[in-house]
Amino acid sequence: MRDPGAESDITGDLTLDIEEVKAERDPDGNFRIVLRTSRGDISCVFTPCEGQPGVALFVGGAMGGFDGPAGGIYKDLSTRLVEKGLSSLRLNYRQPGEFEECVLDVLGALSFVKGIGGGAVVLVGHSFGGAVVIKAGELSPAVAAVAALSSQRFGTSTVENLAPRPLLLVHGTADTVLPPQASEDIYDRARQPKRLTLLEGAGHGLTESRDDLLEMLEMFIVAMAGSSEPGRNSRNN
Repeated sequence: MRDPGAESDITGDLTLDIEEVKAERDPDGNFRIVLRTSRGDISCVFTPCEGQPGVALFVGGAMGGFDGPAGGIYKDLSTRLVEKGLSSLRLNYRQPGEFEECVLDVLGALSFVKGIGGGAVVLVGHSFGGAVVIKAGELSPAVAAVAALSSQRFGTSTVENLAPRPLLLVHGTADTVLPPQASEDIYDRARQPKRLTLLEGAGHGLTESRDDLLEMLEMFIVAMAGSSEPGRNSRNN
């Protein structure tokens, strides 16, 4: 896992154009979305809800995928958010592990969400994806808040630019892939509103604290996607 620190992280061309959108409903009632772009296809799973316009956008770690940490917590969150009147979009990277390209994927997905009438978007990312959503949150005015789980530091050199959008950082104290000091460092460099929660005994995948994480993320997303009010400015250890 690459985490040399908070050095400069975006150096290339940030141009990505959506050329076509293809959608097909699956047996679970979700839409399998393919965003055909000038840089390749982005695959997504969209869980729609007729309710508030807010949307949660989820991305995984360096290997990509739709499910997320803690035994596929993103899928469970998408189901629970429907009950709260919110939609969600789970994104699989075009080029997993390529930081700039993955940031572009999120920016492209944000453009898609705006195009279908979505409102405030809360970004959620795990590990490598934590830094991806922090950077995308800095770059897009569509983002209402960001949650970074077990985040790496690389890609967060300008995290202070995320403010005034709220930042939630979650890390396990027993993480042996990326130590909790990574999120502590990001927290120290970020501006308010911000919150850091360290989950005692949880590893990199946060499976040991799955129930607490599920509840925490649901509350954060519902509060941020349905309101312009800033999050609580606290550090919970």
